[in-house]
Amino acid sequence: MPNRRTHDPIGKHNFKVEIEGVTQGAFQRVEGVESVTEVIEYQDGNDLILRKRPGRTSFSNILLRRGFVNTEELWQWRKAVVDGKIERKSGSVILLADDGSEIMRYNFFEAWPCRWTWGALDGSSERGVSVEEIEVVVERIERG
Repeated sequence: MPNRRTHDPIGKHNFKVEIEGVTQGAFQRVEGVESVTEVIEYQDGNDLILRKRPGRTSFSNILLRRGFVNTEELWQWRKAVVDGKIERKSGSVILLADDGSEIMRYNFFEAWPCRWTWGALDGSSERGVSVEEIEVVVERIERG
């Protein structure tokens, strides 16, 4: 890794996303790789201290954004859900070093798209690209 020390922070700009069956187009933004555990509060008798213990853990939906490419992979995955045929997939968000080698990854499981958006079109602008977003529900995230 050129010009990088092991204790230097890792940039947030160098990553890739892999999803089963999605082969074309690089994602430009990923949001929502998150887990949250409920906090259950309780009190024993007349104890003055409020006790806390962990409850259920849930994982946030992951939002993936990319420049629109003329392929139907994401659209067909979403359309299957709309048609009542949920196709669950696994995938990974992979953090890359400056030379493109893998530093670490977060694997997600049992994902299916709950929302798809094609970004706004703007005829007054010659710059920019058309953007598509897909929000996927995940049941579990693990660091790999």
